[in-house]
Amino acid sequence: MYKKNFEIRWSDIDANGHLANSAYTNFMSHTRMGFFIEYGFSMETLSKHGVGPVVFYEHTYYYKESFIGKPVTVSLELSGLSEDGMFFKFEHNFYNDKGEHLASSDMLGAWIDLKTRKLTTLPEALLKFSQLFPRTKNFKTLTKEDTRVEGKVPKNLN
Repeated sequence: MYKKNFEIRWSDIDANGHLANSAYTNFMSHTRMGFFIEYGFSMETLSKHGVGPVVFYEHTYYYKESFIGKPVTVSLELSGLSEDGMFFKFEHNFYNDKGEHLASSDMLGAWIDLKTRKLTTLPEALLKFSQLFPRTKNFKTLTKEDTRVEGKVPKNLN
């Protein structure tokens, strides 16, 4: 399991004085970037391969409040990956300094070609690195159908 520690700052709280929804998203994003760098997916490497990560959704479930000045640990594990590496799913968990579970989030993402701006498979060199990612107990091989499991599809304005 990959973990990153944060301290809740003034700018991370909402009008109720607890960790704001946007801060959860920012902490998860920062954790993912640290994770990617540690596993060989640095900005330089991604740029060299012409790919970048995109987020399809983040579903967050809140269990317990957390307050300013308190440390928070955010974990990351791979809960799904397509065979070609195009689609990936991460599970994030938030814990306080006592190890109490504060929140959980599922994040689904994919890789895009930075020139064509279209979804792309993960280059072979990076796909090999992805096999080293820490995985959840309920890890699943993803398919394109898993990206529409909620039944949400784009609907343009007329």
